[in-house]
Amino acid sequence: MSKLVTIYGGSGFVGRYIARRMAKEGWRVRVAVRRPNEALFVKPYGAVGQVEPVLCNVRDDASVAAAMQGADAVVNCVGTFDARGKNNFDAVQYQAAERIARVAAASDVGRMVHISSLGADPESESDYLRTKGLGEAGILRHMPDAVILRPSVIFGPEDGFYNRFASMSRLGPVLPLVGADTKFQPVYVDDVAAAAQMGIQGQAEPGIYELGGPDVMTFRDLMTEMLQVIRRRRLLLNIPFPIARIMAFFLDVGSMATGGLVANSMLTRDQVKALKVDSVASTDAPGFEALGIRPVAAKAVLADYLWRFRPSGQYDAIKESASNLRSH
Repeated sequence: MSKLVTIYGGSGFVGRYIARRMAKEGWRVRVAVRRPNEALFVKPYGAVGQVEPVLCNVRDDASVAAAMQGADAVVNCVGTFDARGKNNFDAVQYQAAERIARVAAASDVGRMVHISSLGADPESESDYLRTKGLGEAGILRHMPDAVILRPSVIFGPEDGFYNRFASMSRLGPVLPLVGADTKFQPVYVDDVAAAAQMGIQGQAEPGIYELGGPDVMTFRDLMTEMLQVIRRRRLLLNIPFPIARIMAFFLDVGSMATGGLVANSMLTRDQVKALKVDSVASTDAPGFEALGIRPVAAKAVLADYLWRFRPSGQYDAIKESASNLRSH
């Protein structure tokens, strides 16, 4: 019988790419999610019955164990940007990550892969990065042979980074940035999935891998490159951290005043803290090179999915070509 991998958060941005890769490798894939009816799009990744979304609450031991039953490997892709509520940073990125590892160890699961983040640190000022660090430590307590992947900002067709700022660029002549000089090393989502695949199949040594793409760029440079791709001219306005903290405070307070009914999706105080930290792979940490993976540069992929943000969308290239024609 084919081997089985359970992917917690397998319908998310990174998880779906891992699910697709493992299905192509002939594995059975169990996609553990909160809302299976919203994850039905993963079923065509494989043959009939090969990829199945199942209900799972990562805050509950029994639910995690049920989704893991019979698995040869598990992958944890679950993360959150919610600082409050039941699915907050601590509940999801720390406690749930450790729970999955603890249940995996008790169930004699052979391998575990965990998607973390560059900058993960139990002592971080940012709760997002702090809980990422605590989650890693919790996993290693129970699954010391786990493969932990720490990617920089991840890009791809479904990303929440370039798509977000490209959308914002349509709102006016100014594109505000917090931490314009903070450095990033953008990594392609399928390269992260390829690294996870190697961990699942036992082709990667246990340990922590820091994953960054071929280019290290400031936030400002990333946005400049993006604007070139979508053919828009915008003034990049750097918002100093002290001012950003004040803005984020009022946005957070406004969200709390609604009882959380209106989420602060613009800028939170924790995001301001996280943006102070460079997201660049360490030169002395194993990464893509150790896995034999040659990472893809953002400039090679961005145009494939950001074209819809161009002034004329899919017709922009046609209009440019037409403007070069000479009248006879």
